[in-house]
Amino acid sequence: MAHFPTHTADTAPEAARPTLAAIKAGWGFVPNLHAGLAEAPVALEAYGTLFDMVGRSSFTPAEQQIAFLTVSAIHECEYCVSGHSMLAGKAGLDARSIAALREGGALPDGRQQALRAFTASLVLNRGRVPPGEVEAFLAAGYTEAQALELLVVIAAKTISNYANHLAGTKLDGFMAKTAWVAPSRRAKVAA
Repeated sequence: MAHFPTHTADTAPEAARPTLAAIKAGWGFVPNLHAGLAEAPVALEAYGTLFDMVGRSSFTPAEQQIAFLTVSAIHECEYCVSGHSMLAGKAGLDARSIAALREGGALPDGRQQALRAFTASLVLNRGRVPPGEVEAFLAAGYTEAQALELLVVIAAKTISNYANHLAGTKLDGFMAKTAWVAPSRRAKVAA
């Protein structure tokens, strides 16, 4: 089995060091995801750029977390579901909504549910959403621009979700209270 390193500012390739330093300055630490992506500086930069672009989208912080959690739960990324569960609470989502997002359930708020459902359809159908789903998304008060902005969310989460699967990224300490086990692994973990 391949071993993917979890870098520090001292062990990372030279091209990744400024990015890791900026992450540490902004977050106070370097998350394991970023420390792993540092092995390929271009992957680290791509993820960071896309993640930052989502922050500049027209979605509210809570809506961003709904989209991030939806994609990560579908991809069964334990690291990202755990991390975004904590971030979703900080963005104002209630425990019931976070639990629904973690398990693929319906959200109690109709507008938020339309966002969750459309995001899930984009991922599951690889962008070929069935007739009427774009219209339902728009009818909930979202825009065509936001339908396209969701592609940036999906691209960012695809990089992080797949990197975490590939490298077996360990949860960061702040994720202990929101740790999540993917449905396909629950029987193995329970045994």
